[in-house]
Amino acid sequence: MSSEERSGTPVNKTTSTPVHKSASSSSSSQRDSRQEADSWEIIEGLKIGQSNVQRPDKHEGFMLKKRKWPLKGWHKRFFVLDNGILKYSKSPIDIQKGKLHGSIDVGLSVMSIKKRARRIDLDTEEHIYHLKVKSQDIFDAWVSKLRHHRLYRQNEIVRSPREATMRTFPPPAAIESPQPASSPVAPNNSSNSSLPASYSNGQSKVAAWLQESEEMDKCAEELARCQSNLTELSRLLQSLEILQRTQSAPNFTEIVRKEKSFTTTAVTLLPVRGAHRTPAIHSLLKSAFNTVAIEKEKIKQILSDQEQSDQSAQINSLRKSLSQAGEQMGIPLTQQASNESRLSMSESVSEFFDAQEVLLSASSSENEGSDDESYVSDVSDNISEDNASVTDNVSRQMANGDFAGCAFRNGRRTCLPAPCPDTSNINLWNILRNNIGKDLSKVSMPVELNEPLNTLQRMCEELEYSELLDKAAETEDPFERMVLVAAFAVSGYSSTYYRAGSKPFNPLLGETYECIREDKGFCFFSEQVSHHPPVSACHCESKNFTFWQDVRWKNKFWGKSMEILPIGTVNLTIPRFGDHYEWNKVTTCVHNILSGRRWIEHYGEITIRNTKSSACLCKLTFVKGNYWSSNVNEVQGFVMDQEGKVIHRLFGKWHEGLYCGVPPSAKCVWRPGSMPTDYELYYGFTRFAIELNELCPELKDVLPRTDARFRPDQRYLEEGNLEMASSEKQRIEDLQRTRRKWREENDAKQEPCFFK
Repeated sequence: MSSEERSGTPVNKTTSTPVHKSASSSSSSQRDSRQEADSWEIIEGLKIGQSNVQRPDKHEGFMLKKRKWPLKGWHKRFFVLDNGILKYSKSPIDIQKGKLHGSIDVGLSVMSIKKRARRIDLDTEEHIYHLKVKSQDIFDAWVSKLRHHRLYRQNEIVRSPREATMRTFPPPAAIESPQPASSPVAPNNSSNSSLPASYSNGQSKVAAWLQESEEMDKCAEELARCQSNLTELSRLLQSLEILQRTQSAPNFTEIVRKEKSFTTTAVTLLPVRGAHRTPAIHSLLKSAFNTVAIEKEKIKQILSDQEQSDQSAQINSLRKSLSQAGEQMGIPLTQQASNESRLSMSESVSEFFDAQEVLLSASSSENEGSDDESYVSDVSDNISEDNASVTDNVSRQMANGDFAGCAFRNGRRTCLPAPCPDTSNINLWNILRNNIGKDLSKVSMPVELNEPLNTLQRMCEELEYSELLDKAAETEDPFERMVLVAAFAVSGYSSTYYRAGSKPFNPLLGETYECIREDKGFCFFSEQVSHHPPVSACHCESKNFTFWQDVRWKNKFWGKSMEILPIGTVNLTIPRFGDHYEWNKVTTCVHNILSGRRWIEHYGEITIRNTKSSACLCKLTFVKGNYWSSNVNEVQGFVMDQEGKVIHRLFGKWHEGLYCGVPPSAKCVWRPGSMPTDYELYYGFTRFAIELNELCPELKDVLPRTDARFRPDQRYLEEGNLEMASSEKQRIEDLQRTRRKWREENDAKQEPCFFK
């Protein structure tokens, strides 16, 4: 609308109005086209019923690829696209020699493009590949070829899942000497002769494979041999561990030489902690094998009955059982061809005025047996009582053994009023598909995806192990003091490991949270100081330290995973020594957002500096791994003096503990406290998190009405009333929209009440 129309001033309808409409239409069209070019577009996948996709031609050329963390910038790489597999290396000669830097299965990736920036992003679940092309013509050619190859690859997977998998993961000989991919091989006619005519090509191939017994027998033999080898290896590793602690180096070498059943290389390369892990490996494989074997016998019986209706139902049951077997081994279900039509970014995104969306989650089942399998068990026997977890010694002690009425030692609750809701019926893809590459702070999410905590309260949760700071305030040595500060920085991430898919509520502008903990000796206060961009600030005071930070989160959804990029600085002062520490936060990535077992990782580098003294510096590296790697959740670091000499070495895992020194004589600096009973049913909350939203009667009259504990939607969710929680969430969002509109119309600015 024009300014005259907006103010209600009369205008000449015969001349002015058409001009205004034309100008408005023209500008709107230009704006829409510009928004379309600036937005991310999801490339469509294979549609239902689409088949016989023609084999695409091989395509190759140079593109820019964003460097993997921790490197920054772009580098030029040569890419070859063949049969839906995108390989890349430095040059065409390296490709010909088989020297590949990487390989991407385009058919199993979520592909999105941004036309104006000439960007192509491929989310393969474990990694996100960011590609860029300088020329528009070359960009269009690559997008066209990638579309074609992606459809061909998805069609190939649908028609023959097993052969497609074998081609994706060829045997070692094929990797060393690459050969052109062959076309799908037709199944043996004799195997298919007894199958119903209604079976599709892919179903018949799977059924034919299940009818064979040779491969299953070979698998059983290999598992038996594997069990024998693992048992012997476990015994050997335990012997080596004992010798390493009690014997001299020559004796250690002698025992390695005498063991003829295993090669010296295998023994020396495998860490001692493998002794704890080998039985678990075999039991996992054996369980999955038994599941597949049982289902194979079931399908044999189905095929012999020749009953069409029952066969279809049992085939679906087989697929489900095989999927469960895969999930038991931690294998994500990635072979799902997209049935969606072309999805382009919407011209306008519905605005969510409840601040930023943060999903900090991890599968609780991921840590099963972690106490036995963790590599930190190597040094657990060497931990003295003085170096055990500060929280276990101080914060988790029970007074007088009184557990009546679920009362904790500090008088606070030990469980939530209701368990977390079931979110299996929520289709996240429908919610997030139009927001590829965008910040999710403006996307409204169902209340079921929330946890009954606020982002302001989550900031307070980082102080769960504040005893580390109290201990630092009593430590004279500046290097040991830095070690304790580093342990505190790591401890703030430990609670995220158990958050199974939930996210905190987003604070309203001006919302506050106050937490006074006499048992821990600190007073914490936080406020939402900005809404767009969402910024949270907090301040905590104790007789031993002062802690404050301001945090802004930038969230990017890439199709299968989501990155959370923190912006802001953490500050800590210890008045006794005049120390002022500053450090940054690392990137968080949530994997398997849409399907499979959701898990979380933190990666990046933290640098802790004492701005009042250059005597020491600490650097912590959160290692970027994946679900299967041995270094998942690993943290490495060191404390060095001003000349660069390393004084203390740090290692551990952010969900298990941090150690100082060299194994096996390293000392435990910090270890998280035990989890509550049935924590999986209650959002994966720690004991400290359970206490944060409790609203005691004596607090109601003294807390400000802006405190997060008075939010009705958050309170209803905690009590398990989803209907009221959803209704109140919508009401609160509408009220905030109204307030924001009023401020814009009156040129009024919201000023923080407690922060500058």
